[in-house]
Amino acid sequence: MQLAFSTNAYLHHTFADAVTRLAKIGYRGVEIMADVPHAWPAYLLAEQKQAIRDALAKNNLAISNINAFMMHAVNDHRQKYWHPSWIEPDANYRRVRIDHTKRALTLAKELGARCITTEPGGPVEGRSWAECLKLFVEMLKPVVEHAEKEKVLLLVEPEPDLMIETIDQYMEFNSRLQSPYLGLNFDIGHAYCVKDEPPETIRRLGKLIRHVHLEDIAATRVHHHMIPGEGAIDFASTLSALKEVGYDGWVTIELYTCHENPDHAATVARERILKIAETVGVKF
Repeated sequence: MQLAFSTNAYLHHTFADAVTRLAKIGYRGVEIMADVPHAWPAYLLAEQKQAIRDALAKNNLAISNINAFMMHAVNDHRQKYWHPSWIEPDANYRRVRIDHTKRALTLAKELGARCITTEPGGPVEGRSWAECLKLFVEMLKPVVEHAEKEKVLLLVEPEPDLMIETIDQYMEFNSRLQSPYLGLNFDIGHAYCVKDEPPETIRRLGKLIRHVHLEDIAATRVHHHMIPGEGAIDFASTLSALKEVGYDGWVTIELYTCHENPDHAATVARERILKIAETVGVKF
């Protein structure tokens, strides 16, 4: 496995500054936020894309993932992370999400990234789950075709309080729409929040996992990302399960809640995860 850190913790830093700091801490991979202030795909000039490549090369960093989940740039008054969603009642809002995701897929190809992550449909908001699933699948179809064209993985990330929260729900979605370029981003903390215990869920999913997000969550299971070791997740068992199913991809630490002191979060998280990994024979 390989350990990375998401730049969405570095909201108050330029991309070049963020990756320089992460390389000094010891990371060899980064997840790029396809959003302001780092890489909003709609308005990235060729020179800016080259600057991203140059910053990565200068710091000897690989891309673990392009995070197309957050959309701060739209500044939607309802919520900056998952609105506009795939299942908005208004087709114009859905189009914003669709176009952004297509641009993120193209950006990933241009930067040499293997995958992007997206939200799993927004809040159901009083509608039936079956109705929302049908809409989600229909909205994704043209984007999956674009992923196939660009040869970049589009990974759906289950999230508490959104349409797909649990792995059972993801499996239902997976039965409705399949492609070699459509897959799952397994977020360890999100699974814990909805009582999909991470080790058992990982064993159930096996090869369906294409990328992993890692953060800690309090014993209350309230969805708030914490530095590993500050919550209740058993990372030794979780990392062992990933090893058991043969997962050998990126594990990206995602601590966007720590934007006031991202260097501290990145440093402590790396130290703790590497120490735990060593005790269970997992190599990063």
